[in-house]
Amino acid sequence: MDDIFLKILRGEIPATKIYEDETTFAILDINPHNKGHALVISKEPYRNIFDAPEEILSAMIKTVKRLVPAIQKATKAEGFNVGINNERVAGQEIMHIHFHIVPRFEGDNVYKPARHTTYKEGEQEELANKIKAELKKIS
Repeated sequence: MDDIFLKILRGEIPATKIYEDETTFAILDINPHNKGHALVISKEPYRNIFDAPEEILSAMIKTVKRLVPAIQKATKAEGFNVGINNERVAGQEIMHIHFHIVPRFEGDNVYKPARHTTYKEGEQEELANKIKAELKKIS
């Protein structure tokens, strides 16, 4: 079944497209955190960062890098966030890989309040060692 991004790409659903090349396209988010919030989307329907080949991820980040200065200047943003959500628990609503570019302004309170946690004594090093061990398995 086709997802909403493929329908947008084919022109079946309206969207405000701001960029397109052979691998990616970008639209303004219809439910933005701030005006100028854009989505950079792969033309092929990969579910998330784990499914997308490295060449697709590379093309997507090149598109992000190209768009950020234009969005920042057009919106007069003081900064920006670039993010990607992977799976529903992380906030992914459309199961088709896409990066968010969110213009930021002093006092906009986007993503506030942020939740932070702490490590118990020795817990951070223990977790780092587990991650390193997993990396060795996949290298």
